[in-house]
Amino acid sequence: MTEDKIEKILEKINFRIKIGGENLAVAVAQDYRTREVLMVAFINREALKRTLQTGLMHYYSTSRKKIWLKGESSRHHQIVKEIYVDCDADSILFLVEQKVASCHEGYYSCFFRKIDNYELKIVKERVFDPKDVYK
Repeated sequence: MTEDKIEKILEKINFRIKIGGENLAVAVAQDYRTREVLMVAFINREALKRTLQTGLMHYYSTSRKKIWLKGESSRHHQIVKEIYVDCDADSILFLVEQKVASCHEGYYSCFFRKIDNYELKIVKERVFDPKDVYK
C-alpha cells in the first residue's frame, strides 16, 4: 500500500477517544477463521499507519503511553487479513491470523472468563505459561 493511500485512510478515521492527551480509536482483533474475539485495545494514528505498512498489528498502550507491536516480546504476532471500520469511523475491526495466543495471561483469547451464576469463571484452557514467555 502506498503512502498516499495510507494517508487517505488515516484521514477518514475518527480518533476521537482522548486518553492521556492521545487521540485514539477502538481496535478489535478477531480471529479471521473462527471469528472469535481475541482482544480489544486502542489504536492511534501512528499505530494504524504501522499496521497498514507492515500487515502486523500495532496498538497504542494507554498504560505505557507508547505504540507496541503485538508480539514484540512474546513473538505471538497478529497478521492482518482484513480490516473493517464502523459507521462512526471510531472503531476498527481487524480480522487477524493469531500466532500462538493473544492474551498475555496465556489464553488464546483475552475473553477466557464468563459470568456464570453471578460468578466470574475461567472457561478456556491456557495455551502457554506466561512465566515461560515474559521473562
